[in-house]
Amino acid sequence: MKLADYYLTKKRWLAISMNDKTADGEFFYGVTSTKIFCYPSCKSRLPKKENILIFKSAEEAISHGYRACKRCKSGGATLPDAEWIENIEAYIEENFAKALTLQTIAEDCHGSPYHLHRTFKRITQITPITFLENVRITYAKKLLQSSALSIEEIGKQSGFPNPSHFSTTFKRQTGLSPNHFRKAYQ
Repeated sequence: MKLADYYLTKKRWLAISMNDKTADGEFFYGVTSTKIFCYPSCKSRLPKKENILIFKSAEEAISHGYRACKRCKSGGATLPDAEWIENIEAYIEENFAKALTLQTIAEDCHGSPYHLHRTFKRITQITPITFLENVRITYAKKLLQSSALSIEEIGKQSGFPNPSHFSTTFKRQTGLSPNHFRKAYQ
């Protein structure tokens, strides 16, 4: 069976949006933005329709590079914490420019904010928000070294909500203002 042979029908969308437990086992759905697959009854945040792929089985989802959901245990067992954290790191690295909060990350990665924060810190020794800031600062450094974009635009493209937050975070992490960093490393 090809992936395209199994479609998101109105009935399947309704099952997903209503967390219909009776549809569990009939199909699984994968979320392209997170690479996680779930049972239709999963209580995680409802994904956008355009981000959903339908799979006939957990094995099919796994063969297409999707990982089981930690919340609904779609792989039949609990996803190991280290694997879940790898998923979260990949999600942050792909979505760092968006307005991410701990709540948003937890919802998109199918866990509670408290459990995510505690597990992430236990495994990586830093919080998810610190990891997010590190990814953003690394990206900003690259732009400061390789582009003529304004400091404000670099901050925006790096995911910071405003220039002040960008400058403060950048200086706290590097010891230099974005402007001084650009002059020193360009």
